[in-house]
Amino acid sequence: MATRKKRLQEVKPATVAGDAGATPKETPRYQDAFQRKTEKRLEDVSKKVEGKGKTILYALGALAVLAILLGIFVSWNRRSNAAAQTALGKAIETSEAQVTTQPALAGSTEKTFKTEKERAEAAIAEFKSVADKYGSPVREKAQYFIAVNKLSLDRAAAVGELENLAKSSGEVGSLSKFALAQAKEGDGKLDEAAALYGELAALSDPVVSKDTINFALASIYEKQGKKEDAANIYYNIAKPAFEAKDAEGKTIQPSQTAREARTKLQALNPTRAAEIKEPAPEMPQMPGGLPIGN
Repeated sequence: MATRKKRLQEVKPATVAGDAGATPKETPRYQDAFQRKTEKRLEDVSKKVEGKGKTILYALGALAVLAILLGIFVSWNRRSNAAAQTALGKAIETSEAQVTTQPALAGSTEKTFKTEKERAEAAIAEFKSVADKYGSPVREKAQYFIAVNKLSLDRAAAVGELENLAKSSGEVGSLSKFALAQAKEGDGKLDEAAALYGELAALSDPVVSKDTINFALASIYEKQGKKEDAANIYYNIAKPAFEAKDAEGKTIQPSQTAREARTKLQALNPTRAAEIKEPAPEMPQMPGGLPIGN
């Protein structure tokens, strides 16, 4: 996770060099948000203890220690966030490593595994290490990947873990719900899978694209014999995509999902599929904007 950049604020001198009677020009000071907040606290405490002798020193000393501790925490948090993301990235690389029986090329550092089982076990071990070492939100992401990789090893346990993660909000909750829906579909529990896809489709920002979710839902309707419901979804995915244009009025090429939706629609309802026309190719243009060949 990228850390938020702190804005730097220039504190201008009170006087301008060259003015009559001006004091020597101060060197501009630059303060970040943390520094400004700390100095403000120091000023507030100074006012409260003004006139109380040595109490001032003790109070300012305590606040200075607090400021130092806060600074250490901010610095540590930055490093730990970077370390957590790096560790998570390495675990993801392991989960996506090539499965092959061929020996690695000489000098290659790329990970390979002989079986899917070996790869899943290695990935789970790395994700567990990340989850044990780091806090939110990296921990929850690691737990999601653990459950997904576990589907091929202990499906029942993996489904249980996905069900718990799917109850949470945010991207981990949405991704877990989508993975859970796919697992339910694979197990033949079509009603449960359809309900999960429907919940995701109703979200304003489900992380997974709406077209992907709706396409999966339509596929379930096909399996359930709900041909008209499936056709309606495929139509609503494909038609807007094939007619889409950018801000300059140029054609936007349909996504692969939209093309597959039109193909599915052709099998279910050729008449409605015929309404969806292939976008006209853009005419190549000369530098002046005129179409080539005119």
